[in-house]
Amino acid sequence: MLRGLDDAGNEEHVVFWIERKAGAVWAVGRVVNPEQRDGKLPRAEDYIFEGFELEDALEQANAALEDDLTVSERDGRGDHCRPFTRDEVLKPLEAWFFGR
Repeated sequence: MLRGLDDAGNEEHVVFWIERKAGAVWAVGRVVNPEQRDGKLPRAEDYIFEGFELEDALEQANAALEDDLTVSERDGRGDHCRPFTRDEVLKPLEAWFFGR
């Protein structure tokens, strides 16, 4: 999650995620101020990428994250977020799949 400012100067929260969807599809999501929304489920417009290759999902997620970090830095925010990594994404999936 990044903290930034909207166009009016109000604080906003930007949340990114990578998930595995049905049909072996990797998806990257981005939502602004999720705490202000009704319901917790992502909407179709929250997804910025869907595809079959994890590397493509990582590339898209990290590019979007970097774009928002750049804007946040210009707004005077010093948030630091590490990029998404392959191991970070696969470990929970493997734990769920193999029951560990």
